[in-house]
Amino acid sequence: MQDGLRRMDQAVEHARNEFNTVRTGRASAALLDRIVIDYYGQETPLKQLATINVPEPRMLTIQPFDPSSMKQIEKAIQESDLGLTPSNDGKVIRLPIPQLTEERRKELVKVVRHLAEEGRIAVRNVRRDVVHHMKELVNKGEVGADEEHRSEERVQKLTDEQIKSIDDALKHKEAEILEV
Repeated sequence: MQDGLRRMDQAVEHARNEFNTVRTGRASAALLDRIVIDYYGQETPLKQLATINVPEPRMLTIQPFDPSSMKQIEKAIQESDLGLTPSNDGKVIRLPIPQLTEERRKELVKVVRHLAEEGRIAVRNVRRDVVHHMKELVNKGEVGADEEHRSEERVQKLTDEQIKSIDDALKHKEAEILEV
């Protein structure tokens, strides 16, 4: 039961982290969390290779620890699905965040809704696993039918709470995306 709760919490946290990587009209260092650079043959997350700052609401600056990695960082950003164009001055990579078009906002809302559905599915899968485990314990005679029923009710209540948490995060992210 505790393992199920932990796994549900992880599913919700994962959904929230995925929401943070979806671009809104504002600059956020979390936008670059999924950027991975081929650094000396190793796939390395950008945040391990550079300092990322938000000097203005619509600007990110990336200062690589190793200036020779600038080209790889720029290339990784250009090839990502963020739709951003980096520019560098030799020391710092500047990443302007353009205003989102209405069409792009609607696309991003669809992406966020899809991510939320994946989170809900993950939570429901954990519920299914816990219920299945309880049924196995009943079949082995380790747990009575009453305890199984109480456990199923508790798991369903936890599932509903976790899904509500994902839905609340979804509403917040949708509002953030649609805000002009």
